[in-house]
Amino acid sequence: MMNFAVKTIANAVALWVAVWLVQDITLTGDSTGRKVGTLIVVALLFGLVNFLVKPVVKLLSFPLFVLTLGLFTLVVNALMLLLTSWLADKFDLAFHVEGFWTAVLGALIISVVSWALNMILPDGRD
Repeated sequence: MMNFAVKTIANAVALWVAVWLVQDITLTGDSTGRKVGTLIVVALLFGLVNFLVKPVVKLLSFPLFVLTLGLFTLVVNALMLLLTSWLADKFDLAFHVEGFWTAVLGALIISVVSWALNMILPDGRD
């Protein structure tokens, strides 16, 4: 359970960094508390998308991973971020990613920040 909470917090912080650095990734809200709540829910949604959808997409696109020596991972991560943005819109959450190239840059930032945070934060295993 602790591992899940740590990963969700790391995802939320990574999403916040992407919102902060990339102009076309937006998070709107009338208060800081509302924005934090939205980030937590979007982080949960992003984690769910990465858990359920990403393995299927990676399996189906395996030849492209081999052909591009793994660089296709950036495209898959961008698509997962776009899917999260679309789902956030459907759930009336104030999070939006505008366009594919914005999603590529955002996914790159999220990946780097999540990796760094997961190296620093405890993973909940004893």
